[in-house]
Formats: sequence, structure tokens, C-alpha cells
Amino acid sequence: MSITIFPTVEKCTSEGREKATLVTDFDGTLLRGSSSFAYFALVAFDVGGVLRLLFLLLASPLMGILYYFISESVGIQVLIFVTFVGMKVSDIESAARAVLPKFYSEDLHPESWRVFSSCGKRCVLTATPRIMVEPFLKEYLGTDIVLGTEIETYKGRATGIVRSPGVLVGKNKANALRRTFGDTQPDIGLGDRDTDIPFLTLCKEGYIVPSNPKVKAVSTNKLPKPIIFHDGRLIKKPTPLISLLIILWIPFGFFLSCLRACAGLLLPTPLQYYASWAMGVRLIIKGNPPPRIKKSKDQSGVLFVCSHKTLCDAVLLSTVLGRPIPALAYSLSRFSEIIAPIKTIRLTRERGSDASIIKQLLKEGDLTIFPEGTTCREPFLLRFSSLFAELTNEIVPVAMVNKMSMFHGTTARGWKWMDMFFFLMNPRPTYEITFLNKLSYEFTCKSGKSSHEVANYVQKVIGETLSYECTTFTRKDKYMALDTIVKNP
Repeated sequence: MSITIFPTVEKCTSEGREKATLVTDFDGTLLRGSSSFAYFALVAFDVGGVLRLLFLLLASPLMGILYYFISESVGIQVLIFVTFVGMKVSDIESAARAVLPKFYSEDLHPESWRVFSSCGKRCVLTATPRIMVEPFLKEYLGTDIVLGTEIETYKGRATGIVRSPGVLVGKNKANALRRTFGDTQPDIGLGDRDTDIPFLTLCKEGYIVPSNPKVKAVSTNKLPKPIIFHDGRLIKKPTPLISLLIILWIPFGFFLSCLRACAGLLLPTPLQYYASWAMGVRLIIKGNPPPRIKKSKDQSGVLFVCSHKTLCDAVLLSTVLGRPIPALAYSLSRFSEIIAPIKTIRLTRERGSDASIIKQLLKEGDLTIFPEGTTCREPFLLRFSSLFAELTNEIVPVAMVNKMSMFHGTTARGWKWMDMFFFLMNPRPTYEITFLNKLSYEFTCKSGKSSHEVANYVQKVIGETLSYECTTFTRKDKYMALDTIVKNP
């Protein structure tokens, strides 16, 4: 029997399906791509680093031969073993929650999603380990039941062995469906390959999703829940070719990042702008940077209130201004503090103590603050702390945005002291820094506005400049979403 005996998913109506039960395959069906290599590679790099990614890439030819010419099940077993063996289960679960949803959400098949989202009860059957897909499917797509391959563990670590009855392909999918639904027959089944036939025949209606790599993925803004917070270092989905390029680039990229960092550390601030351009770091300045003002005894320094993208924000702000501006930080690794070419001051998160620190620093000169308290990769601004508005009226909002092609320059779960190096490891990292007008009298606390009103206004003008959405999310929300609130107090 061939999968072509079933009609295509385009012929499946999505009207009146509110009470229907749908069962669907994952890779190649709910997702556009049929290969799961990239998602295993994301886990391999995030948990095991570049050496585990290299190990996975070297084993990929063997996996391909086994998958396409011997047995689909055996090929997947090798993929699981090479990726997971020796990893802590908690690390795999963390990567599944914080890293994979972003990439899964960008690869949803439009026709499958149309049918999936219209049904009242949804079940996903997949050969991919359940531990990898369940957080995304349940939290972001509203899936009711996730049936996937189970892995064996020993003392909290994955052995790389698949638990009985084995990889969920072919008859194993059908048996899992029977165990879950019993004699109840699901209304709709979606699959994309011959090994999906056994479970499709158990559904009242079966449909296939034809392979079409050119089909446009579902826009992420159509998902039930937006992905605002995510983690992991890789920007692009690591296909075998991209994985090879990453592995080859890392040694040279790390050397380049060290060279760029040394230039920022050793050269005088006025020369850093030109050195950055010479070494491939592009700095785009918009607006009118305020000149240095000779302070009188009673005059406060200018407070630059910035959106926060990476640890390099404050350094590059000083670079484009041509003078070192001290920066306030809520959390900064000791290593980053030591190598920073500008003065960094650690805040305590105690309002009274922090207010005293900021007031004293403003008496000494200009200052940089990031009221979000943490970074956000997506086009959203987190809630601005209102403390800065209470302490000075000399406020200049600064909208900062960066562009990277290979590595993210931030992490919530990894080594924070490596953030700067990962950002500078990108071939041509770019920063766009927009200086907005200094707050006029009527928008400051001096005019009678509350500090919260001023903070919200500054957030609003920066958000409008960047075309970002302003939110009320906080640093705590971010770390709770990424399940690292305990590790990063």
C-alpha cells in the first residue's frame, strides 16, 4: 500500500472541526521539513558544545545510509544515540524548553497548521524523542497529547538507547495510537510517508502532506502564544552544511573576536570607532549624539537610557561618543567586569541603595543605564524600571539594535562571560545606535509626572523608533520562561 492512496491535506476542510480529534505526524507533516537533523544539532551544540556537534556531523553519513537504505528506525536510533549519550536529562529538557521552540515555530506547514488549529483535540505522533518536542507542542501549539520515542536514562543521564517498544515509526505508531485511544477512532489523521500508513488507517479520515520545500511557513504571529524569550547560541538552523561552516569558522572566529576585544580594551576611546570598522564591526549612528558638557558644581551629568541587546551595548555607546561613559549593570560576570574598557558599576536591586549609587555617579559625569534589567532577542521591550526617572531630568533615550548572522551574543543558561566573544565571533556584527532628543521639561518628573509615567514614555519612544512592541514583562518573567530563575538569581 502506498501513501498516495490518501487525499492531500489541501482537500481536508477545516470548518466545523471544533469537536474533532486530530492525530498528526510531526517532521514533514506538521513541520515543512522532513529531516530532524537540525533540531538534534541544536541540542548537541547547546548541551555538548562544538565537539558534540562535530561528532554528530561525522556520523550523519552513516545515519543517512541506514535511514534511507536499511531501516528508518535504525537510522533514527543512531541519531538519538550520537546526540544524547552521556547528556544530563535536565540539560536536554532545558534545551527543549529554551532553544527548540524558536526554530520549530518558524517551520510550521501552513496547510497542516490550518487543519491542526481548527480541531478541538490534538495528538502528535512522532519518531522524535518526546523530551525534545513536548514543551513546544504543548506550551505553544496547545497540543493535548504528545506520543514520541522514549529514551533510556541512568542516574539522571541519557544512555542514548531507545526505550521499548523502540522508535515510533510504522506499526509502533499505530500501536501507540491504539494504547492511547482504545476503541475510539480519531477523526483526522495527517502523515507524509509510507510508514505513516498504519496509523492513518486507524483514523476516520486520512490525509497526506506532500513534500514541498518551497511552501511558505506559517507566520509566527499567527501562533496561539508568541515566543518572546528563547536561548541558545546559534542563529541559523544548523543543517549539515551550516553545521560544517560553524565548526570550520569557530577557531578563526574566536581568534578574530579576541583581536576585536583587544582593540577595544587597549586603544584610546576616540580610536575605537575606526578600529571597529577596520575589523569588520559595523557601527551605524543615527540622531545627534549630545556633546560633552562642561559641568558646573550643581549640574547633573546626562543619563543615557538605552534599550538592552548585549553586554557590548555600553562599550559601543562609549565608542560612538568618543569618550568612556560609565555603565550600570544588574548582573555582570567578574570576567566581563575585569576586561570591560569602561567603568562598570554593579547595582544591588535594592532601590534605596541603587538610588544613592546613581545620584553619586551623576554628580561625577554622564552615565549609561539599561532599565529593562536584561536583554531580549525578539522585537519587544521589557518593562522599564522607573528608578532612573526619579533621580535626574537630564535624560537622553538611546535606541540600540544589533544584527548578527551566526551567533547570539547573549545567554540566560550558558556561560555569560562568553557573551562578548560570541557576539564578536560573528563575521560582520552590526550595531545601530539612535540618539533621540533629550526629554523636554514636560516629560520629566520635574513637571509633576510620576516616575512610572516618565519610564513608560521613554519605553514608548524607544519602541516606536525600533518598531518594537512595549511589554510589561520583567527580568523575572524571562528567567522563569527559560526555567533558569534558580540558576540566575
